[in-house]
Amino acid sequence: MADIHANYQKYHSHISSKHKWFDLKLKEVWQYKDLIWLFTKRSFVVTYKQTVLGPAWLVINPIITSLIYAFVFGGIAGMGTDGVPQMAFYLPSTAIWTFFAACVTNNATTFTANSAVFGKVYFPRLTTPISNVLSSMIQFLIQFAVALLFIVFYVFQGEVSPNWWAFWMIPIALIHLGMMGMGLGIIISSMTTKYRDLSVLVGFGVQLWMYATPIVYPLSQLTEKFHAEWIQTIVKFNPVTMPVEMFRFAVIGKGTIEPLYLAISWAFTIVVVIFGIMVFNKVERTFMDTV
Repeated sequence: MADIHANYQKYHSHISSKHKWFDLKLKEVWQYKDLIWLFTKRSFVVTYKQTVLGPAWLVINPIITSLIYAFVFGGIAGMGTDGVPQMAFYLPSTAIWTFFAACVTNNATTFTANSAVFGKVYFPRLTTPISNVLSSMIQFLIQFAVALLFIVFYVFQGEVSPNWWAFWMIPIALIHLGMMGMGLGIIISSMTTKYRDLSVLVGFGVQLWMYATPIVYPLSQLTEKFHAEWIQTIVKFNPVTMPVEMFRFAVIGKGTIEPLYLAISWAFTIVVVIFGIMVFNKVERTFMDTV
């Protein structure tokens, strides 16, 4: 009887709709790590299922996008790239922004896109946003590998000087942007259960956000083009700017890292993640009544 009771306690789970707002349930999430991987795999596979080129689009998209940026911003607008060859500048910038944008947009539809599963089976709902970030990470790694090929080519040409010693900043920048993107995404997702208009606006908002971030231009171009320090200061307050600059500083040796604005960015990220999880935990209890 003692053995039966011990086994019962081991495998018994009590599911309740009553829990604290800020209840991460990290232990439970870790127990569902296999499910996180399955969701990650599903998200990656479904994106390119029934396409002719499949995952090859992960390579084609950033190259075409970078060529367009080089033509429009480098050619027509005449914006410089801090002396870095255009493809070496735009490819890694496109990769890091695509990662952040995917974290936001994919998580912005967490409840609406998974309502059929959420309504039938119990599992920690936080596994879904985490899997979206991991799926975006896989896509980033593929695109970053392509960017590195171009960068290495220009290194041998003597036109690019990466800060190899600073490559440890890259995973920190990715964690930073992944947390921020997930936090913002689950806040938007929680709100779209009642206000579907937000799901339409999020793509447009992310696109505008890109132009407010030094992705297609370096920070130095703001003072050179507009001759106003205050514009550069405003852009530095953008929470995405410093992680991007950290990434660029390591990869192509060009970037401005200022501790004050980096601290502001981290403070924003922490607040967004905490608030996002609080709202997420509240909405997950009742969202089936509104979705």
